[in-house]
Amino acid sequence: MDPTLSWSGSSSTGDMDIEYGVEASALPTTDIASLPRKVFGTVKTSVAGWGVSAGATKTMATGATDITVDASNDDADLSVQVVATADGGVDTISATKGIDIDGASLTITPTYSVATEDADVVVAYDNGDTNVELTASADSQEVVVTHDMGDTSIQLTASKDSQEVVVDHSMGDTSVKLTASADGQEVTISQAIDDANTISPTINSDGDISVAWSRDLGDDNSLTATVKPDDSIAVEWKDDNWTANIDAGLSGTDISGLSISAKRDVTF
Repeated sequence: MDPTLSWSGSSSTGDMDIEYGVEASALPTTDIASLPRKVFGTVKTSVAGWGVSAGATKTMATGATDITVDASNDDADLSVQVVATADGGVDTISATKGIDIDGASLTITPTYSVATEDADVVVAYDNGDTNVELTASADSQEVVVTHDMGDTSIQLTASKDSQEVVVDHSMGDTSVKLTASADGQEVTISQAIDDANTISPTINSDGDISVAWSRDLGDDNSLTATVKPDDSIAVEWKDDNWTANIDAGLSGTDISGLSISAKRDVTF
């Protein structure tokens, strides 16, 4: 097993919000410098009506540093994002512009890759009950249509290579979600056992089965365990400002590839 431990926190100072963390090896070692695997941090502030954030993630094994800069202006309904690396410069540039159309919203998001010189645009329309999203580039096009009918929602995704339909229906304590495409079908049935416990088995057309159990611990706290036989096991525990995740591979009763992460929101 090669377990990892992730820790993150947040704080505020003046008009800046800071988020930070580290991902480290949980294996015993005498070389403290070999423990960190990733170090990351983000700073958020406001400048002349623009909300600006800058974040960096350094991967210790490769020495690569990924940088993301976001700027948004609510009055203009405009946001811009730049993704770069410390040694390679700017990778992608994207912008999102929102337009109000008689109460409905239209957003246009062009993206340009400096590395590959590829460009694409995403156009999304939302009037409340119906959402349409079109993604287009020189090589491909995809459209996603979502319609809400109260207890039932339908989502259709279509491209030149594939089509998929997702139907989600709720009936009191029971909800059913069906996903169907040319390659396979999957159904999830969620049943509330009582006010605190919910069981959600999932089965697909290949015969793969998974079962999720969720327990409401009160005050927005919860414990969720998901088991996929001969595949994986995952546990998520939310307790106040803490969120802990345990993920591992599962083969019969053998557990491998254990990963542990913990996160806490801290305000000074």
